[in-house]
Amino acid sequence: MHSPGRMALFFLLASFAFLRPASAAAPAVQADAPAGSWAIAIHGGAGEDEWLHMAPATAAAYHASLARALAAGASVLQRNGEALDAVQAAVQVLEDDPLFNAGRGSAFAADGTNEMDAAIMDGSNLQAGAVAAVHFTRHPIALARTVMERTPYVLMVGAGADAFAREQHIQQEPPAFFFTEMRWQEFATIMRASHRPMPPRPRGVPPAASLTGSALPPIFSHRFGTVGAVARDNAGHLAAATSTGGMQGKLPGRVGDSPLIGAGTYASDRSCAVSGTGVGEYFIRLTLARQVCTLVEEGRTPQQAADQMIHTELPSLKGGEGGVIVLGLDGVPVWSSNTLGMFRARQQAGQPPEIHVQ
Repeated sequence: MHSPGRMALFFLLASFAFLRPASAAAPAVQADAPAGSWAIAIHGGAGEDEWLHMAPATAAAYHASLARALAAGASVLQRNGEALDAVQAAVQVLEDDPLFNAGRGSAFAADGTNEMDAAIMDGSNLQAGAVAAVHFTRHPIALARTVMERTPYVLMVGAGADAFAREQHIQQEPPAFFFTEMRWQEFATIMRASHRPMPPRPRGVPPAASLTGSALPPIFSHRFGTVGAVARDNAGHLAAATSTGGMQGKLPGRVGDSPLIGAGTYASDRSCAVSGTGVGEYFIRLTLARQVCTLVEEGRTPQQAADQMIHTELPSLKGGEGGVIVLGLDGVPVWSSNTLGMFRARQQAGQPPEIHVQ
């Protein structure tokens, strides 16, 4: 028979259990979107002061380009296609667009060459592929996917990746294809500011003397010129893809976060898909994309997780700037940026596209 004192203690402890505040409860798990609820988000890089003086014509051009890329990815999903195909389709449109620092229109290393990076990840099985410092591949994101699907590797770089691209009959182009006068003039400004000599223009490119006055394109230099996409297909699977021409005037061989799985690119059906843009060295140190997904797994919403990493963790490192697009199991695309501007767009099944330039 229990003593009165022990019985009183039992009821006292039981009452505390019922009086525990709601904040002590386990974090809520994000609800899965209904079947057939596809979604996609894309980004075209971010920046700072340049957003303050963007001309209306420039804004209109970027808006149209983002709309084309978003439509390419959404079209795949509307046809019941896979998230992996959707992110590749969207990124390839951006790689072909000279306005963006990826594929055609890539930045220049200090030696005047283009070194392009890309990564893609399948959230359904955590398979991933990436390439870095490739020189001649028209669509680096297609080469990254080929690495994922046709090799046992995750990342290939430099001359070896270039050779693999040729072996796999991935479309190759000469250096002149990737050249844009806008990006070259931006490169020249950076080289002069750092008191470094300018390399010769790439072979096959017209001499600068043939372009004068109004023939010179206006320069819109957004600092973090990466492109990316995240998607959820009708089966509920997630995917992410990121592509970049890298940092203007970088030392040849420098690689940022975009092709590093977990830094600038990550996707898992257990949590979310992420593509980032910003100062790659800081994204790498924080394994930022993976950390967003970890926070989601721990119970944060994708928006909360993105904001925590972009507005708290990233700026805690001096010089940490950038943004992310994130898509979770709830099928709602979100984004977060600590810069003045980020080119971004999104669309969900049954809803119109949403495009932001300024």
